[in-house]
Amino acid sequence: MNDDELHRRIDELVAEEHRLERAHVGQALSEAEQQRMNDLGVQLDRYWDLLRQRDARRRAGLDPDAAQERSADVVEGYRQ
Repeated sequence: MNDDELHRRIDELVAEEHRLERAHVGQALSEAEQQRMNDLGVQLDRYWDLLRQRDARRRAGLDPDAAQERSADVVEGYRQ
């Protein structure tokens, strides 16, 4: 996935998050919706991580296309 594709996919996931949030202003999300929000957050973290990898590789003079999407376990285990 190139940078433009990653940005487009991130925008789509963020839009889905916002649709879910707006549909439930003042109301609790269902269990399925809460799970979807969690899934969206994890996938967003993975895509942002991949973009950061691509940028770091580019700045180091390496091929950004060699960056690989990391598993959810790895990305979610990062310290903030």
